[in-house]
Amino acid sequence: MNRIDQRFAELKSTGRTGLIPFVTAGDPLPDAVVPLLHALVEAGADLIELGVPFSDPMADGPVIQHSSERALARGVGLAQILGWVGEFRQKDKSTPIVLMGYLNPVEIHGYERFAREAVAAGVDGVLLVDCPLEESATVAAIAAAGLHRIFLAAPTTVDARLAALCAQASGFLYYVSFAGVTGANRLSLDPVRERVAAIKAQTQVPVAVGFGVRDAVSAAAIAEFADAVVIGSALVEHLVNSSTPDRVSVETVSKSAREFLAPIRKALDARQALHAA
Repeated sequence: MNRIDQRFAELKSTGRTGLIPFVTAGDPLPDAVVPLLHALVEAGADLIELGVPFSDPMADGPVIQHSSERALARGVGLAQILGWVGEFRQKDKSTPIVLMGYLNPVEIHGYERFAREAVAAGVDGVLLVDCPLEESATVAAIAAAGLHRIFLAAPTTVDARLAALCAQASGFLYYVSFAGVTGANRLSLDPVRERVAAIKAQTQVPVAVGFGVRDAVSAAAIAEFADAVVIGSALVEHLVNSSTPDRVSVETVSKSAREFLAPIRKALDARQALHAA
């Protein structure tokens, strides 16, 4: 069983909401990537989205754009990222890893080579923002290798296309809470709740909600109706703000990650305890 499927089955059986942090591979410090991943798990992450830096992102706001620029300036590339995942797997055999990024780095690496090496490293899923459902044949090697392709749905997704996404979804479906880029602070819960309900009526695949989730309060609110909560820009911003060039280290990055994520995990667990009471 794919680790993503196994983890969501565990979450469902215990009534827990999944917590999925996003970090950009190589930012704020390449040497800290593997310790950072372990720190996120220690702080309560159920799955991790590891961003593949790209020079021309179309869905990312300034925070994640700048994190990609910093990582690229340090020479971070796909082969190195797969190596980090493999190193992470030496100690953590169970936490699912989803690579999130854009098609170009994968195309340059080679689709079949990427799929083969990603599986060998311990990657569980891939979210390619600019490779829509209609272009699935382009990356057929990814699914053939046993990796989940994570699809995005948005408020602007028309009903017919949403039905097609639900029919083809695997792992989980990532619902973008508003039309825009990552990092914006304008989360409106009622339309998101209605849309997630409409998605769940069409698929058994778990639904994760991201974009606009910035703290424990917003995460707990989303957890009322989503299977998982994705938090990215706020975490990436916290990591870089906590790591000035003169004092950035593996220890400071890991500590900063735990300090940010632990209260969010606590809020999600408190919500679960309240509903169970």
